[in-house]
Amino acid sequence: MKTMIHMIKEINERKDILPNITLGYQIFDTCFTISKSVESTLVFLPGQEENTPNFRNSTGVYLAGIIGAGGSSLSVAASRILGLYYLPQVGYASTCSILSDKHQFPSHLRTIPGDKTQSTTMVKLLQHFGWVWIGILAADDDYGKYRVKNFKEVMETASLCMVFSEIIPPIYSNEKMQQAINAVKNSTARVIVLYASDIDLSPFVLEIVYQNIIDRTWIAGEAWITSALIAKPEYFPYFDGSIGFAIPRADIPGLKEFLYDVHPSKDPNGVLTIFWQTAFHCTWPNSSVLYNIDHRMNMTGKEDRLYAMSDKFCTGKEKLEDLKNTYLDVSQLRITNNVKQAVYAMTYGPDNLSRCEEGYGPYIPGNTCARIPDFEPWQLMFYLKTLKFTTHNRRRIEIDENGDVFGYYDIINWQLNDNGEIAFVKAGEYIFTNSKYELVIQENATIFWNTESSDLPHSACTDACPPGTWKGIRHGEPICCFDCIPCADGHMSWEPGQRKCDQCDEDYWSNAQKSKCVLKEVEFLAFDEALGFTLVILSMFGALVVLAVTIVYVIYRHTPNDRELSFLIQISLVITLLSTMLFIGKPYDWSCKARQVTLALGFSLCLSCILGKTISLFLAYRISKSKTHLTSIHPLYQKISLISVLTEIGICTAYLVLEPPRVYKNMESQNKKIIQECSEGSIKFLCPMFGIDVFLALLCFLMTFVARQLPDNYYEGKCITFGMLVFFIIWISFVPAYLSTKGEFEVAMEIFAILASNYGLLGCIFAPKCFIILLRPKRNTNEIVGGRVPTIDKTIQLTSASVSSELNNTTVSTVVLDD
Repeated sequence: MKTMIHMIKEINERKDILPNITLGYQIFDTCFTISKSVESTLVFLPGQEENTPNFRNSTGVYLAGIIGAGGSSLSVAASRILGLYYLPQVGYASTCSILSDKHQFPSHLRTIPGDKTQSTTMVKLLQHFGWVWIGILAADDDYGKYRVKNFKEVMETASLCMVFSEIIPPIYSNEKMQQAINAVKNSTARVIVLYASDIDLSPFVLEIVYQNIIDRTWIAGEAWITSALIAKPEYFPYFDGSIGFAIPRADIPGLKEFLYDVHPSKDPNGVLTIFWQTAFHCTWPNSSVLYNIDHRMNMTGKEDRLYAMSDKFCTGKEKLEDLKNTYLDVSQLRITNNVKQAVYAMTYGPDNLSRCEEGYGPYIPGNTCARIPDFEPWQLMFYLKTLKFTTHNRRRIEIDENGDVFGYYDIINWQLNDNGEIAFVKAGEYIFTNSKYELVIQENATIFWNTESSDLPHSACTDACPPGTWKGIRHGEPICCFDCIPCADGHMSWEPGQRKCDQCDEDYWSNAQKSKCVLKEVEFLAFDEALGFTLVILSMFGALVVLAVTIVYVIYRHTPNDRELSFLIQISLVITLLSTMLFIGKPYDWSCKARQVTLALGFSLCLSCILGKTISLFLAYRISKSKTHLTSIHPLYQKISLISVLTEIGICTAYLVLEPPRVYKNMESQNKKIIQECSEGSIKFLCPMFGIDVFLALLCFLMTFVARQLPDNYYEGKCITFGMLVFFIIWISFVPAYLSTKGEFEVAMEIFAILASNYGLLGCIFAPKCFIILLRPKRNTNEIVGGRVPTIDKTIQLTSASVSSELNNTTVSTVVLDD
């Protein structure tokens, strides 16, 4: 009240607002009851205690608007009447969300944010500290009911759970009070949201103290978080660590001096006399005002009871400076600052109205203006609904279409200071505008909690599921009660309390704890593995053996060694042996293209040359039988090899151009691994590519099978027969073994088949020949090659080299070839 009077006095002294116009006021005490609020409304509307509104007060001055009342229920009751006449009403403490409904309350504005904003703010705070299991207590009035309604709506969208919701009766009822107390005592919720005014809350606080209920964290609204009626040191053990939202405090220049400028002598029968008598516990002489007649708590902080008339008379020399009470405390001007803003809002409206210029006004027809004092309430409401102004502390006030304002809240935490008094410590703030909502907790803020360990309170039906699990909701129970179910393989949850597990990307797999996705192990036959290293050694060893055989042939190049065919076979064996290197190591597109092509060409060259050897042995036998001399048959060998190789090259070229092999990530065989292998491309190219090799091998085997009946001195034919038999056994056994393995062992099986078949051909074909060249040189002489040794001499075996030599030294006019 004194703040409003001070602001009106300040505005009247200013020359920039409503010049030549003096603001007045008429104050009614609602006694914090709805009936008194309605009664006061009906009194000042007619002005002379009449039933017809004339918008004049008892002095005949025009009534511009109403400031107040001091609570939501009181404002709702008054606004339902004022709205009928569109008489402006500016609230400074009424937060009820229903007042934003302009259909029901068209003339109500306020300088305090509404409940919807505060409900969102409260939920943000609960989420910040991880509280999900919440109890709610609210006053049984419009403020409590609508606040709980809005809070529940926002809670549901934030997946918070309400354990209980009880009311605090405005008129004391032991049954209802015990119901609320028992809900607090028996609930597992350790965090309780409390919506009530300080007056309604006082009986509940006394009951909490009587029942000795501690270890609860109370979340407060703006109505009581900074109330001196509740914030008493004796209540601190039960409400210590309370945290909530408060209207931002502000300094009001000149207010403290104005508050000290009071004395009953200025109004012996007014409210100042009541204040003076209550503050100093004395009776003002010749006053008709009863001592402490309103049953309110006196200003000395003593118990709330009716004292008898004091025998001590007030002298008028009592000093307000000696009092320690909330009246003179200007350190927590919160609601008080809202009162100032409400007065200025009610002032700026008429000021803007008075500055209107005819022809540019807002009213139609004619863009007319209204004039003071001859204006209707609805004309003033036009300016108030779009009001914007800046306060003394440079805060911008903008009233929206619903009569609400934006701004911010202070987050207040109750702590005990060094003097043993409750201190309202700012821990952060919540900023809200029409486009931004932001909760800010100060980094260096020290928050006191009402727990044994002073740690952050824990309030949950079920602890948040740890990473690696997901929440399985229990049927028939709140969503905050759930079971923690481990994630399936290949899925993970990295945050506590996830509703479902996220599937890992195809290149990732969940770790053992299912808390994150890790790169899958990439499997391929590596050089540094034991198996890969062993195969490399075997490949290199085979190539060295072939090189050794080649050296033997080079050293004994002047002997009949069938150098041309042998060198080609040796080259092809080196190619196929070293091609296994392309199968080892991490596959790349180029290696995938090279390895199958190299292998196919190597085998094609090898088998075509072996086929030429087989044919030469068979022809040597026919020569010895028919005594026929033939010309050189080297062109025949060359044609067989050339046609085979060129055909293979053509197929390989088409294979590489049309459907080349590529690197393929095989994820189907093993979930936890990526088998990096080569996708060999189309089967329609692979079949003819290796089909030629199979065809050549079959021809070799059939020719040598026929040559097995040659005399014993044609020993090389039997060696080739045995070599081709080994070749077929290896590759026939390879097929089922290859199909039954996966990953690096699949590649290793193919390499093993390649090496085994090469070693088989090397051992069966070149080992006997090297044995003859090195250990039986008499069997590798020109005399034997020239045919001067009878073929029936079984101690001397003929080789393809001797046959080739004989054929090279024979010249006739015809060539005889039998199919």
